[in-house]
Amino acid sequence: MNINTVPSDLLPPARLTAIGPRCLLAVIALAFLPLSAALALPAIGPWVPIFKGVELAIGTNDSSISGNFTNSQYTHYMQVVRCVRVDLTDPQVKLFTTPRATNYVAETRETLNLSVPHFLMTNHLQVAADAGFYNTSSGTDPSSEGLPCQVYGLQICTGIVVSAVSTTDYAGSPRAASLMFTTNKTPVFDFINVPPGTNTAGIYTAISGFYPIVSNGFNYGIAASNNYPDSSIHGVQPRTAYGISKDNRYLLMMTIDGRQTGYSDGALDVETGYWMTNCGAWNAINMDGGGSTALYMADSIGNPVALNHSSYLPSYGRERYIGSHLGIFAAPTPGFFTNAAVLPDDTAATLTWTTISAATTQVKYGPTTNLTLLTASNATLTTSHALLLTNLTGNASYYYALLASIGTNRYTSSTNVFTTLNYATTNALFDFTNVWTYCTANLDGINWTARTYDDSAWDGSGPGALWIDSRGPNAAIPVALNTQMPSDPNNAYDPNYPFITYYFRTHFNFTNNPAGAALLLQCYIDDGAVFYLNGKEIYRVRMTAAPATISNASLATGNPCAGDATCPDVFTVSGGVIATNLITGDNVLAVEVHNASAASPDITFGVSASLAQSYSVRPSLSLATSNKVFGLSWSQGGYTLQQATTITGVWADVPGPVIVSPFATNNPSGTRFFRLKK
Repeated sequence: MNINTVPSDLLPPARLTAIGPRCLLAVIALAFLPLSAALALPAIGPWVPIFKGVELAIGTNDSSISGNFTNSQYTHYMQVVRCVRVDLTDPQVKLFTTPRATNYVAETRETLNLSVPHFLMTNHLQVAADAGFYNTSSGTDPSSEGLPCQVYGLQICTGIVVSAVSTTDYAGSPRAASLMFTTNKTPVFDFINVPPGTNTAGIYTAISGFYPIVSNGFNYGIAASNNYPDSSIHGVQPRTAYGISKDNRYLLMMTIDGRQTGYSDGALDVETGYWMTNCGAWNAINMDGGGSTALYMADSIGNPVALNHSSYLPSYGRERYIGSHLGIFAAPTPGFFTNAAVLPDDTAATLTWTTISAATTQVKYGPTTNLTLLTASNATLTTSHALLLTNLTGNASYYYALLASIGTNRYTSSTNVFTTLNYATTNALFDFTNVWTYCTANLDGINWTARTYDDSAWDGSGPGALWIDSRGPNAAIPVALNTQMPSDPNNAYDPNYPFITYYFRTHFNFTNNPAGAALLLQCYIDDGAVFYLNGKEIYRVRMTAAPATISNASLATGNPCAGDATCPDVFTVSGGVIATNLITGDNVLAVEVHNASAASPDITFGVSASLAQSYSVRPSLSLATSNKVFGLSWSQGGYTLQQATTITGVWADVPGPVIVSPFATNNPSGTRFFRLKK
């Protein structure tokens, strides 16, 4: 949260201040009862290991279920909670907050802002989340990273004070609830860490939030709402909270998603306190939240994987650039899953792994980290596992996690990734100098994209790139501007400015089978465009998304690059829309290009097109014999070994089935034929 103005009356109540922070916990414990004693409320799910010493659990609230939280503002009051539990006794677990900025200046240049996923990647962390409150040098929600920030309250990174407890911080933004850790990761709370601040001797890591949310195992949410006035924060909001278990063993990093109707609305203080106690917190602090709430983990190659659903990401296409983070270093998940390997092909992949105990075999996977696909579970208990994934897309990344069960115990590996192969040939159709016919008339209601449409009466034709610019040709555009088009004499701003819309058509010849073909387009377009293949729309660039109707008066939704066609739009169109509409012989690609404003002085259009055609690669099946043992081997993944007694006979999978090379069998009786099936 980027703080600009803060009320001046956010002091703890006088009664609590008078007894001091060390006695505060005992008083609160007498004042409030835990909600869980009175209500049958939702519970956090099972703890699933994601790294050594680090576990993840998920909980949900649904007001349509009896006993769950309700709120009169929402028809269905929803919450999705994720909590990471960090074992502070694990010697390989280390804590890391946002470090000092280069050319550090206290109170003005303490840290540099960075999104949570970039903080995780930059510092090679395994888990990271937003932490304390801050203010950037710009004074507003920043649109770029690397800006200097002032952090509110105490923050220490690897023994170095990043932000001290200062009069400036407390007067401007009194976020004074601190969670500190000694060099051996022993946690220490100071809920009212006001100037001159608690003694930080021996403190190696520290962060600060706003107010306590759990104290001595009791929910402090109602008191927090009363004693720390801030109508915005105390409302139904996305939340980030950090807590510590009663035995000081576990750090709890919790997020509650919000501002996403139908998925998760957010939480009040008392609900945040409930979820924290449900996760095992004995003491906890409400940290920065709202659009800053973000929780990430690293995949097997260090890339960030979102654990929560940020409210900021859908609006901006990225996470917020913030000035305070908390990260965790941890080792990979130990032991249970070992020797995992993937042998991919273009549309299939063979996965193999071992487990330290005999267990079931199952995999969840998908093109994103959501892992929405699930294989059937093989209930046979074994320590050596193999599984074949089919119907994959070539040249695509797939994320996967291994699953296993032994009785009621379930195990899940960390998320890994592999990429399928790409067997394809690419043939150029035309380059940027291709000739296009063009038209400036209003063609609404005319089937001008059809392959058989006669465009001989259009305004003109010429090689690309085609352009109009009242200022003259733009030398920064990387392709040649070969054909200048006419301006709009009726343009209300300037008769030298372009029409809102220009229409283009070109022919190309295709001689192969369209099955499996993909159209590859590299374009220089200013501003937006809609593409059609033989009369069928196939793609939109910076235009209102389908199925919205595009007309002659439609404006583009944005500009390329810095407003001119100085960088390319590159995209691939494949699947049914190509297989159905691409034909052997003469084809027509039609494009309508739209300006973003009638007051814009230019339009540019240039396209280079290629077709990629997939093909199959047959594996090589080898046979070797030794001491009456036959060994079969092959080098490609995604295949199942089959056998038959005659070469034309009934083929059947070798019992298993056998999907992993090599395969050995004793001298079979009679004649046996083998083949690989995909």
